[in-house]
Amino acid sequence: MKQLTFLLVFLLGWSSVAQVSFTAEASRSKLGINERLKVEFIVNANGDNFMPPSFDGFTKIGGPSQKISQSWVNGKSTFQKTFTYFFQPERRGEFTIGQAEITVDGQVYKTSPIQIEVTAAVDTPNQSRAVAEAGDGIHLIAEVSKSQPYLNEGIYVVYKLFLSPTVNIRNWRPLDDPKFEGFWSQNIDIEQLELKEGEFGGQPYRYVELRKTVLYPQKTGDLKIEPLSLAVSVEVPTDRRDFFGRRMYDVAEKNFSANTRTIDVQPLPEEGKPAGFSGAVGEFDFELKANKKELDAQTSLELTSEVSGKGNLKLFNLPKIQTPSSFEVYDPERNENVRTTSLGMRGDISEKYTIIPEFKGEYVIQPTSFSYFNPRTNSYETIQSSPITIQVNAGPERPEETANVTPSDSGNPQNIISSKNNFNYIKLKTNLKAEDQTQFFQSPLYWTLFFLPFLSIPFMLIFGKVKNRDIDQNQLQLKRANKLAKKYLSEAKKTIGDSKAFYESLERALHNYIKARLKIQTLDMQKEKIQSLLLQKGVSQETSKNFLKILESCELARYTPTVTEDMQNDYKESAKVISEIDKEV
Repeated sequence: MKQLTFLLVFLLGWSSVAQVSFTAEASRSKLGINERLKVEFIVNANGDNFMPPSFDGFTKIGGPSQKISQSWVNGKSTFQKTFTYFFQPERRGEFTIGQAEITVDGQVYKTSPIQIEVTAAVDTPNQSRAVAEAGDGIHLIAEVSKSQPYLNEGIYVVYKLFLSPTVNIRNWRPLDDPKFEGFWSQNIDIEQLELKEGEFGGQPYRYVELRKTVLYPQKTGDLKIEPLSLAVSVEVPTDRRDFFGRRMYDVAEKNFSANTRTIDVQPLPEEGKPAGFSGAVGEFDFELKANKKELDAQTSLELTSEVSGKGNLKLFNLPKIQTPSSFEVYDPERNENVRTTSLGMRGDISEKYTIIPEFKGEYVIQPTSFSYFNPRTNSYETIQSSPITIQVNAGPERPEETANVTPSDSGNPQNIISSKNNFNYIKLKTNLKAEDQTQFFQSPLYWTLFFLPFLSIPFMLIFGKVKNRDIDQNQLQLKRANKLAKKYLSEAKKTIGDSKAFYESLERALHNYIKARLKIQTLDMQKEKIQSLLLQKGVSQETSKNFLKILESCELARYTPTVTEDMQNDYKESAKVISEIDKEV
């Protein structure tokens, strides 16, 4: 009997412990940054020492509120205690609400973690009725200057907060900054917010411009402008009255988001596109000028090409200049004097070349053409600089020169120094032989030819070793070049997502590889020479063009933002073109 009683008590106690339930529930597992989250911790027993988890990534706007409910149904008692919190997301991302703890009859119970995903602002956020009423008369909109711009044409988006005259607000704070994927963007600083008079929906409103951003689309097609989100503290009327019968107000925080805007980016027309067009869109002037037009040989002058006006000044390359072959030309120094306003970029960019003439004489720097697309006239326009005459006074006489025309010169002649060995002197010494020559058999020549193969064996062995050594050196150099290219390609792959670091690593890899493959120096790293040497080595014209195209992409990426997809494509193309060159050379 005692054993039966003990077993019954044990089973009842174990049953009471097993029935304790402590859970955590969230109102939503996925919400926008302009929405609110409700989290409840529920226990079905009267516990103590409740310890909430950390709520990283969320701001508490309410709670904890505690609620206890108890009922009897058919002689059976039910008990429930609830701890309720209200939160506002601080940023986007994946967040984890950890474990809460509570003690029931000396036993500690924990909830399971909850995964919450916070996305960009939604157009119709969930909110309570009181908060919804608090937002009446407040509107946040995004105005775009042009909904169908051309590729690389500057537009702007301005975010305005409209307020009804009957609405009173205390302050606001930003919740989430919009991301402009596919755009080159720059925010315009607003030094002081100014409340202005205007209209919204045909009714008088006040409004304030909160933010302006200049955008240059880098892709064609539909591009989305994400909304700006704000948390605004609004005065909400209540049913309470003060001593004088005036209505009393509470302050409620409401989230506002501008709707997502979609921009339809038009491609630049192919009809009439000049051959030298490099992506300039806007209205520009072009000038080529020299700081000296008369100097001595072996002294330097500066030649500057400058583009000024309004448009995408930071997002294109200046045209290359053509100089006489007897001029030593160094890589240009790029200068940018550009300011960005709500109307886009304005100012000038220039490239300054240092040039040293080698010989005395008169030289002409041929005109350079600059082409751009004018969105106002929907047409391409080309500006050509004036020719510049350079007089070189003191210095060595230049060799005879001829005027040659190459495809890269666009029909413009260049001064090409002729070879110094076109004509040789007439030989003054003869090698006459007498008519009565001895017989060939057993003559000195006979014995020389007889023993020559035996005597040449040591020289052939030495020559073979030297040749093998040269081959080994070439193979070793090629192996090192491939290893170095793979190293830099590996570094570029690690930096995909960081445009500047990626294209710097990619450009270094291509330069080091082609220098070792073609056995050229840094000073010879010119596109025309690289293409010519590749063709001489047996590389197909298509592969050569692909290699130069990747180099141009690296140069353009210094001034043009790119997305991750473009970096991945450039990385794959680089690995492919290196493999093709190795097969064809």
